Amino acid sequence: MILSIVLTCLLAMIFMVLGLAGALALPKMREKAAETGFSVAAYRRIGGLQMAGAIGVALGPVVPPLGGLAGAGLLSLLAAAAVVHLRKGDGVAELAPAIVCAVLVAAYLAVLFA
Repeated sequence: MILSIVLTCLLAMIFMVLGLAGALALPKMREKAAETGFSVAAYRRIGGLQMAGAIGVALGPVVPPLGGLAGAGLLSLLAAAAVVHLRKGDGVAELAPAIVCAVLVAAYLAVLFA
């Protein structure tokens, strides 16, 4: 029970903060968009998807199918992020956040449906 609450809160906070930063096109996110070859508009859309995922994860304990769909969507975004990093030739340091978040989302899904 405690693990479920911790994972839910942690993921909701991580993805809401990242999504909000992307959706607002904060200067750091504009830099990231340029580095990865995305337009600012595309980065804003990705931020919106991250915020939607955060809301779905937060509602997951109450509506498990919604939490499952949100988790699957976030895993898709994280897989895409990993592909972008690998194509850029980034090292482990740049790839690690996506991997860590993917492990957390997978753990959330496992606990949600256990």
